[in-house]
Amino acid sequence: MTLDPFYLIVDSSAWIERLVPIGVKLVQLRIKEMNEAELRAEIRRARKICARHGCQLIVNDYWRLAIEEDCDFVHLGQEDLATADLAVIKRAGLRLGLSTHDDAELATALAAEPDYIALGPIYPTILKKMKWAPQGLERIAEWKRRVAPLPLVVIGGLTPERIPGVFERDADSAAVVTDILRNSDPEARTREWIAATTPWRQKSRA
Repeated sequence: MTLDPFYLIVDSSAWIERLVPIGVKLVQLRIKEMNEAELRAEIRRARKICARHGCQLIVNDYWRLAIEEDCDFVHLGQEDLATADLAVIKRAGLRLGLSTHDDAELATALAAEPDYIALGPIYPTILKKMKWAPQGLERIAEWKRRVAPLPLVVIGGLTPERIPGVFERDADSAAVVTDILRNSDPEARTREWIAATTPWRQKSRA
């Protein structure tokens, strides 16, 4: 499978409604604190918007709701992976992305036979406090060799200016949160990301 090189991560369907129509083709809905009824409504709304605009929706963490709402992709961190029912996920046809930060987590992730692997943080990030030091660019090439032929998503401190460095080391997709959501003009920054990833989008289709 292939992933769009621009992987947007947002925390509400309102952001999806705002940014996906610009041309985003891959977005993760990552909501941490919300009751189930509201969360279900958010997933349902996000799914409809993404379907309308030809955008791939990935639901973070809530694999049961993703199945019930007929989504086709879920992303799990290592803690969520430990409690997830992989047999149910696979039986439902749900594609699976997994986060990794070190060798042990990579081994655990690969054993789960996911559809893609994520590595981070590449650069220092302000999104959340990390117990892992920044991975650096050279780790990307190493991780890609180990996960191939699975797609590799990289995350953490990325900007349009840093895009060439990650793709030149064989990353398949670059994930972004704060560089867009905390920007004074998120729409304009989204357009910058789309433009910056266009050369690799065209290369993947060649």
